[in-house]
Amino acid sequence: MKISILLPYKENFTKNAAGAVSLFVSQISKKSRYKDNIKIFGNTQYKEFLDKNYENILFNKRLFQSSSKVYINNFLKKKFVLESDIIEIHNRPHYIRSIKNKINNKIFLYFHNDPLSMPGSTSIKDRKYLLKNIDRLIFNSKWSKNRFFINLDNNKSYNDKVKICYQSSNKTKINFNKKENIITFIGKLNNAKGYDVFGNAIVDILDKYKNWNAVVIGDEPREKINFTHTRLNIVGFKDNQYILNFLKKVSISVVCSRWEEPFGRASLEAASRGVAVIISNTGGLPETTNSALILETLDRDELFNKISMLINDKKKLLHYQKKNYDNFILTHQYVSDLIDNIRLNSFPNLFNINKKRTIKIMHITNFNNRFNGRLHYNTSKRLNNGFIRLGHNVLSISDRDVTNNNKSIRDINGINSLQKTVINNFKNFNPDLVVLGHADSLSLNTIDYIKSNKAKIAQWFLDPIGKNSPDYKKNKARILHKSEDIDASFVTSDPDSLDFKIKNSFFIPNPSDKSFETLHNYKNDCEKDLFFAMSHGVHRGSLKKGKFDDREVFINHLIKKNNNIDFDIYGMNNIEPIWADNFINSISKSSMALNLSRGETVKYYSSDRIAQLMGNGLLTFIDKKTFFGDFFTNKEIILYNSIEDLSYKLNKYKKDYKSRRLIAKNGKNKYMKYFNSNLVCDFILQETFDFNKKKKFLWSK
Repeated sequence: MKISILLPYKENFTKNAAGAVSLFVSQISKKSRYKDNIKIFGNTQYKEFLDKNYENILFNKRLFQSSSKVYINNFLKKKFVLESDIIEIHNRPHYIRSIKNKINNKIFLYFHNDPLSMPGSTSIKDRKYLLKNIDRLIFNSKWSKNRFFINLDNNKSYNDKVKICYQSSNKTKINFNKKENIITFIGKLNNAKGYDVFGNAIVDILDKYKNWNAVVIGDEPREKINFTHTRLNIVGFKDNQYILNFLKKVSISVVCSRWEEPFGRASLEAASRGVAVIISNTGGLPETTNSALILETLDRDELFNKISMLINDKKKLLHYQKKNYDNFILTHQYVSDLIDNIRLNSFPNLFNINKKRTIKIMHITNFNNRFNGRLHYNTSKRLNNGFIRLGHNVLSISDRDVTNNNKSIRDINGINSLQKTVINNFKNFNPDLVVLGHADSLSLNTIDYIKSNKAKIAQWFLDPIGKNSPDYKKNKARILHKSEDIDASFVTSDPDSLDFKIKNSFFIPNPSDKSFETLHNYKNDCEKDLFFAMSHGVHRGSLKKGKFDDREVFINHLIKKNNNIDFDIYGMNNIEPIWADNFINSISKSSMALNLSRGETVKYYSSDRIAQLMGNGLLTFIDKKTFFGDFFTNKEIILYNSIEDLSYKLNKYKKDYKSRRLIAKNGKNKYMKYFNSNLVCDFILQETFDFNKKKKFLWSK
């Protein structure tokens, strides 16, 4: 693959005066798998270039000539350009019309600044033209992308065309013991960069903390903002290598831009060097690192307090330094791989999934390996079984086992190790589909990496997400965190009944599995009448003092009202919860079961226990407000509308031996036939890959 890269006219692609665009292009090109077939074109009066693959376009400008047009015309005369598979234009959308009219090569356009501030993309008409005529639009942040789509319809048809690729830095070993008491400001010394705010705060900081120093790197010939202090050193403009080396010993870096920076190289590079970063909440700055301290208001007092807090609390200062460093993944190689995959995937290829093809699936969820089989009968295993029975190749990664087993001083929560594990497995396995189940620790950067390799991504989510459900805000945030960046979400509640929208979301039932649900309780004379089990914490596995569940009130009230019913209750009233084979042995003793989930009922929501109860042939009772009557008749399940109604029906079916057995049998047969793991997995694949949807599912609309 041949790639021609065109820099903005007069962009300095030089060692001593390189701008952000030049640094990005040089660093990424050197790491590219296509580096031997990349040529960078630009125009500069300097002679010491950043890269041996650079070619300088010089010309004599004539009166009334457009420099940009002459520059583009000379570029298009180059033999290498004409033979290139891809032409990549950086930060000059107004070049596109001139180039598109003369060649048929694939064209990529990179935005390093706000699209609405650049000629060629300010108007709606301009941006519609770019969407129609460009093969790939690549933004340096989500903020930049969102700016581009203001007053435009950002529909799914643009998903393959529009990409996000952050800037990068190298990552080098940092000795945190050698960090010095230095606070930096790096950038233009003007109001737009917030230098006035920094200056007002830093002078007072240096007055108060006598053993701290401040270093300012940058200049501004057009705007004079002067601050002086005996321990404030303003060193002027320095090249990138000087800055990176200097940051190794810096403790705190302030990036307090007033203007909305599209990304922010200063905070990115500070994070790569293990510096505690303080940023303003503007533009794409929050995307440079997820471990920065964010200024709630951009003023002297707020910045003074943030810096003081870090100075006064050495443990917190070290925490932010190490967190920035450990979580940093935007290396030159990482970003170069992303771009190379965008390049590769812009050509027609063999990625053409159909329903009959065997596909490779990476399933990332909690397989609970560390609990020694106690949590074996879970949805993760059920879905794995379903995908495998459909004939697909499944690679399983237990995210919480990975994080739990890789905690260290350098990686406190093991989260950085998880990202590496997933990416390395992805590279070796090269899956067509990545399925996430409650994989909260997987970063959005890792998601971006997966997407750039043209794999589909789906997520499933079992926890309650209704407005009055337990942990509503937390669970809502969890399901939404990745939903915008993946292809489909599958939840065990009716998405249309929620008070918020989940992009491309679908209901799935809790799947049964023929290798798990092996009992036929309706055939047996059971010693107990009604089974009910709950737990205060799946991972803890035992009762916890002081922990209360509102279901306990309901169950205890039910017990008092029904002296004739022989209850078998677990997880409350000082009776420990049960797991694994003990759970199967216990439910085998009861003819009936109550399926009662936490909190207020939500349409179609049930805990995963319902698959075990109905699937093992117990006559199952469930609240009518769950709307399970949409799927099951009164000949397959028992719906109740109050505790009195439930009590009446419990006593009725305890006595009516024949009806109890028949309804339980019908319920098991229907659940196992229509809600099994094979069908649920088939549905996930159908909706994620948007197959020709001829097959109908009992629960689908």
